[in-house]
Amino acid sequence: MTYADKLLLEVSGLSMSFGAQRVLDGLDLRLPPGIHALLGPNGAGKTTLVNILSTLLRPTSGRARVLGLDTQSDRRRLQRRIALTGQYAAVDEGLSGAENLLMMGQLFGLSRGVSLKRGDELLGRFGLMPARAARVSTYSGGMRRKLDLAVSLIAEPELIFLDEPTTGLDTRSRQALWDEIHRLAGQGTSVFLTTQYLDEAEALAERILVLDGGRIVAEGTADVLKDRVGGTTIQLHDDSGRLVSEHPTDGTTADVARTLTGLAGRDPGLAVTVRKPSMDEVFLQLTGHVAAGHEPTEREEAAA
Repeated sequence: MTYADKLLLEVSGLSMSFGAQRVLDGLDLRLPPGIHALLGPNGAGKTTLVNILSTLLRPTSGRARVLGLDTQSDRRRLQRRIALTGQYAAVDEGLSGAENLLMMGQLFGLSRGVSLKRGDELLGRFGLMPARAARVSTYSGGMRRKLDLAVSLIAEPELIFLDEPTTGLDTRSRQALWDEIHRLAGQGTSVFLTTQYLDEAEALAERILVLDGGRIVAEGTADVLKDRVGGTTIQLHDDSGRLVSEHPTDGTTADVARTLTGLAGRDPGLAVTVRKPSMDEVFLQLTGHVAAGHEPTEREEAAA
């Protein structure tokens, strides 16, 4: 059996409580290799799940296997095959950016030459080459975050956990990380990321998981989730842009054409828009929460 035939993650009855607070509630999950995004409102348990899957936390009950290894009994073996970037930068401030990357590359078993080459590639991708030799203590918060991401990517492990990786990054660095994730995925590396940016999940993930109330409340591709909360619609607008009416379709060319033909004789002067639900609408309907940083539209407020 090849790695591609195996499950990336297998979670059964996973629960986690902190005192009286139950954060994860009997979670069951099976995922193949690939890029997966975990969405959920603040406090949904996203970071807790990542910390359990990456061996940093022992669950209250249940079982988790990653790359075929138990996260507790096979902890050391698993740690050699995965990488994690948490929400906060964890780099050595006394070393330079290049030295941090060299150290981590060698800890992962890369030769000095390979570590230096790979480190410089990543420093270039994240715009850190001018600060290559500077101590990390002189870096800004954004620079440290970029270096932290570079460190987690240096060894190209089988699976990378990224917990809200692009929070606080500028547009250029965010795109650089997206490009790097796609490159690694093309070479067989799997990625499991949490994010508060719905466009990020849609752009990167082959499968999106929505966590709410300690449970996975929805799972699938972006299109599957959109279809779950409402399919493709044809909207008619007047000259001022006001929405006059909406007409559901199944999204196929034939059905859209039939619907438009019927509308043409009835409302010939109106403008037409064909649309699917946005990920913001999906998130709101599935969780009852507005995504972080998003102002709800009238349509979204009506759906809440």
